[in-house]
Amino acid sequence: MNHAWQKPTLIVLAISVFFLFNGFNHVFLSQARLDLTENQLFTLSDGSRRLVQQMDGPVRLYFFFSEAASRDLTPIRTYAARVESMLQEFALASNGQLSVTRIDPAPFSEAEDQAAAFGLQAVPVAANGDALYFGLAGTDALDHVETISFFQPDREMFLEYEVSQLIDRLARPQRPLIGLYSSLPVQNSINPQTFQPEPGWQSILALESTFDIESIEAEAEEIPEGLSTLILIHPKALSDAFKRSVVDYLANGGKVIAFLDPLAEMDREAASPMMPTLPTGQVSSLNWLTRSLGVQLREQEVLGDPQLALSVSTASGAPTRHLAIVGVGPTELSEESIVTSQLDSINFASAGFFDVDAPTVEVETLIESSPYANGIAASQLQFLQNPEDLLKTFTEGTTRRPIALRLSGPAELKTGLEGDASINATQIDLILVADTDVLTDRLWVQVQNFFGQQIASAWADNGSLLTNMVDYFAGSQDLISIRSRGKFTRPFEVVQDLRREAESKYLASAEKLQLELSETERQLTDLEAQKESEGVLLLNAEQEAALARFQDEKLRIRKELRDVRHRLDQDIEQLGTHLKLLNILMLPVLLTLMMAAWVWIRLRRE
Repeated sequence: MNHAWQKPTLIVLAISVFFLFNGFNHVFLSQARLDLTENQLFTLSDGSRRLVQQMDGPVRLYFFFSEAASRDLTPIRTYAARVESMLQEFALASNGQLSVTRIDPAPFSEAEDQAAAFGLQAVPVAANGDALYFGLAGTDALDHVETISFFQPDREMFLEYEVSQLIDRLARPQRPLIGLYSSLPVQNSINPQTFQPEPGWQSILALESTFDIESIEAEAEEIPEGLSTLILIHPKALSDAFKRSVVDYLANGGKVIAFLDPLAEMDREAASPMMPTLPTGQVSSLNWLTRSLGVQLREQEVLGDPQLALSVSTASGAPTRHLAIVGVGPTELSEESIVTSQLDSINFASAGFFDVDAPTVEVETLIESSPYANGIAASQLQFLQNPEDLLKTFTEGTTRRPIALRLSGPAELKTGLEGDASINATQIDLILVADTDVLTDRLWVQVQNFFGQQIASAWADNGSLLTNMVDYFAGSQDLISIRSRGKFTRPFEVVQDLRREAESKYLASAEKLQLELSETERQLTDLEAQKESEGVLLLNAEQEAALARFQDEKLRIRKELRDVRHRLDQDIEQLGTHLKLLNILMLPVLLTLMMAAWVWIRLRRE
């Protein structure tokens, strides 16, 4: 009898335990989280938590997602689940100040009208005209509205930042005012010749979504009042009055971010193929201000870095490394500064570098080169046809070169103008970056048309660098800790060293081959003069022997080049084999030994 009732009793007991556990989980563990993803994708950063916990008033978020239209779009539905989960995390961290409502804007419903009223984007996903809404709208107590019109799956790495930015706008409706002086066309404009719109740079457009930007004309003589930060981009021809205004602004606690350049590639008006030397219009610096502080930009030299050089395509389509186009990573970015510590990769083109000699202010290096970097005459790049030409004359350096610096502390400021007295400032804040091309789209972002809307997909952190700097001086530092979260690259420094060393050997052989080719071409030119009327060359025995020797030498050098490249590939493959053995063989062996040791200890105790 007891056996007959045993099985049903166990079943009832199991069901009861199940419901009791779920009830306990709902009441006591509803806010408990365990995130096992590699980059903690479902866990809010400390910056996001501080941001929502410091809100002054309630914020309401409305998450719009079309259930029916997305029925067959599994990746979109998966991403939508992650978005909703993160929104709930924001709500849980806000202590009741933030509410989240999910809305399904079915066709011809009031919810669809509400989504359209917020300005969310409807993307057609079927031939019958069904539209997919996948966006976010937020309102505050004063009915200010901020939106994310459509969550782009390829911008998943920026999800937390974009939601935090939206909440920050609602929590701080009064946006800081940023002054922007630029001699380059960085903002949206109209071409005066074609009357067609010309898009601005994405790095600047991203700023406009967070800050109020006041443009300053190139002929300006003073800085507008009420600025939180002043940005100078390629300040190549500042008036004396404006220089004095910059000094006064700094001396009175103003913060300045300056992008300078020994060769501004985007300054096409200054570039002229008729000029044999570097036109001064493509050079910009603040040396008139910083020279007395012990910091100067090398105005006639461009940074070349064989360790960080990026590959470009030559005229023939073959890839080659360009010494003056470099990509820096975590090793070259300061871990101490909040401006750069969260960034992963930044690309520069024909950047400069600074000389720091007995500075009279505190100098913090934000970005630097590899130890192998050195200067290249800017005139070499002016009309460069083949990037390999830079490799032939380049001499490796032995020290890291600063590309971006922050100057701070008490300072004696000078305009460098005759008759102007120096000004003693109790505290200055000045960031210098030795490149303007770093802000251009080509080095960090791809812009695509998405159903009539321009969508920017970043593949480097150039834009985040600028936004971080402005946030550091004028905005929310919590946002800096969130930006670019979840995006990591791990440079293979050993592979880079192998490639650089092999490249040096390759260049030595290539130079030798080029000399041999030049000499042979000269000999062939001389032989051309000996042609008979029917076009037959008459070669004596000595000339034939010389040509034969050259052919043998040419084959020998080509073989050496193949050997160098083969050894490079062999070293890299050998490194990869060692890593595979470490992961596949060594770790399991280590775990087995640990388990065996644990069993042996247990047996000894028994």
